[in-house]
Amino acid sequence: MFKSIRWKFITIYFLLVFIAMIIIGVFLIQQFQQYHLGEVRKNMNYTAATITRTLNDMDWQENKDDIQANISRFEMIMVGMEIYVIDKEDWTIISSPNTDTVYLGQNATNVLETDLIIGAFSGNKPERDVTRGKGESISRSKEMAYPLYDQHSRTIGAIYVRKNIDDIYDTLNNSKEILLNATLLALFITIILGFFIAKSITGPIEDVTIKAEKMSKGDFNQVVEVKSDDEIGQLAFMFNHLTGRLKEVLREMSSEKQKMDTIITYMADGLVAATEEGKIIRANPRAMEMLEISKGELDNLVFDEIFMPFNKSLTIKQLKSLENGESGSEMMAMSDGIILRANYASFLNEKNEFGGIIVLLQDVTKHEKLENMRKEFVANVSHELKTPLTTIKSYTETLADGVIENHDLSLQFLKVIDTEVDRMTRLVRDLLQLSNIDFQKGIWNKKSLDLNELAKKAVLKLEVFAKNKNQQIKYNLGEGITRLYGDEDRIEQVLLNILSNSIKYTPEGGAIEVYVEKTDSLATINIIDNGIGIPREDLPRLFERFYRVDKARSREMGGTGLGLSIAKEIIEAHEGKIQILSEEGQGTHVMITLLLLEE
Repeated sequence: MFKSIRWKFITIYFLLVFIAMIIIGVFLIQQFQQYHLGEVRKNMNYTAATITRTLNDMDWQENKDDIQANISRFEMIMVGMEIYVIDKEDWTIISSPNTDTVYLGQNATNVLETDLIIGAFSGNKPERDVTRGKGESISRSKEMAYPLYDQHSRTIGAIYVRKNIDDIYDTLNNSKEILLNATLLALFITIILGFFIAKSITGPIEDVTIKAEKMSKGDFNQVVEVKSDDEIGQLAFMFNHLTGRLKEVLREMSSEKQKMDTIITYMADGLVAATEEGKIIRANPRAMEMLEISKGELDNLVFDEIFMPFNKSLTIKQLKSLENGESGSEMMAMSDGIILRANYASFLNEKNEFGGIIVLLQDVTKHEKLENMRKEFVANVSHELKTPLTTIKSYTETLADGVIENHDLSLQFLKVIDTEVDRMTRLVRDLLQLSNIDFQKGIWNKKSLDLNELAKKAVLKLEVFAKNKNQQIKYNLGEGITRLYGDEDRIEQVLLNILSNSIKYTPEGGAIEVYVEKTDSLATINIIDNGIGIPREDLPRLFERFYRVDKARSREMGGTGLGLSIAKEIIEAHEGKIQILSEEGQGTHVMITLLLLEE
């Protein structure tokens, strides 16, 4: 390859010198030819003008001998020049070179160029280079014709001048031969010098190219020897500099790539990148998990096949309409109730056109559920407050309208108002307690306490309410030590809430059983009733705030719908767990598990 480059350089160098020599040679020959032919033309014009003035001053028809003498004198001075005088009347030669008098009296058209003679008779001064003969006997001459006038400025004849220019062309041919030899010598020297010059230039370039080829194969430990301070030396220096810089950049790129790969691989969100044709070029493990596809399946799928089943708007065709930097978001409903948010944005290719799409997948199932719960919570709080406030306002307005004069009816209205105020007080108290637990603002008075005694105490407090409904409460305390570390009032609140629910939703004559089980370091309080039970579809939502199985009946019984939510928060704050098992019409079983103190 480098030999071909070297010979290309020599060829170019050769052609440059060759063209220069040709241009110079052609220029010199042309100038030489123009100069000498110009001198010939100048002498011929001078001679013709002089003879013309002489002949115009005499009656040249009667003084042919004097004309011939004058012409011969000029011919002696102008060596190689032939002068003819031609009569216009009969086109005869009346004077010719003294070296060749055979032309006298002959028709001029037999000896001279007819068109030149005609031009002179017409008042012009034509001229021409004429070539006669063939092969080695070839002869070249410059021939010119000049008009002769009488006293009345009428053309009466012509002077025909001929000058042999063979010596000029011989000189030109010799000059061409000299220039050709000089050109060949110069080209021979050019080839030799060009070879060494090309070698001095292509040698370092060859070294740089060989080492660049090794770098292209991954070997970046290449250094070029700097032998000079010229452009070639600067090239070698810059190659070494770029090699070092390239190694540094590659190290940085490798490090950044590893960081980016690690981030993309282990990020909590899914990421999918596709080309403008829809071919998947990157998908992290989290994305494949969210989309429920394997690596093998991903290789055989395109963008539209992955996303269209979940959202018809997520297609390459529609996303191509995105402007540069524009982004968007779409929701995707997956199986098992999973909800994904697909945030997408386009990227450009090297032509500054749409190059593809990047989609970031986020699991917003929990967020959506919390958002729905928040909306429902706000609606429930509004409803729970609106009902007693409406009652209080209506009864107050009734009292203000005059009913207050009726003592018995006024007392009845005031009792209703008092009941509704108590109801709102309980609601606000429960909400405040939940808020304190949520934001960890509550003060926990934790200490060592006996779970058996705590359960017995809760049963005794509610036993009178059970007797009012002819219900029996049986309790069986656990054996051995059942001490735990917790807030006595809060845990008692949970037990009272569960027991009161059992009493409320168990018909008259029903039975409620309370017993404590101990397993290793755990103690479980079981509260079992044979009440109305809970439908299976309502069990997962029992601990949601304001959720009621039978809203109308629960509200009539004075419940706020927050008791189980508070109970769950309190038990979990003690690192425990609460579970509810129930079937509609078969009663309810509540299990509260707490961690015991080590013995």
